[in-house]
Amino acid sequence: MNKKDLIQQYKLTPTFYGVIQIKNDQTGQLFIDAVPNIHNRWGYYQTNLNNHFYHDTALQADWDRLGADAFSYRVLWKKDATDVINLRHKLKDLKQEWLEKCHPAYNQN
Repeated sequence: MNKKDLIQQYKLTPTFYGVIQIKNDQTGQLFIDAVPNIHNRWGYYQTNLNNHFYHDTALQADWDRLGADAFSYRVLWKKDATDVINLRHKLKDLKQEWLEKCHPAYNQN
């Protein structure tokens, strides 16, 4: 495929929003987030954690101390983004719902 065909294929790929979980496999502690596009989201978080984007957080401290291999990633819920009128509002509501459901330690202030 040439570059133009790849770009067109990418544009036609369905986008899914959803709820993701990062789990510390050694302690069981969780981080929950609602994201507008779950595609490649694990890579996004790994890059940010490796570059200390979440400084002054327990998640970042554990990531630095234990390393990336101590964590796993999981999509907890997803839905096609074309069905949503106000995605920002929907993500805010979803995140609150899942925070109440899971009580993730890493999301505590």
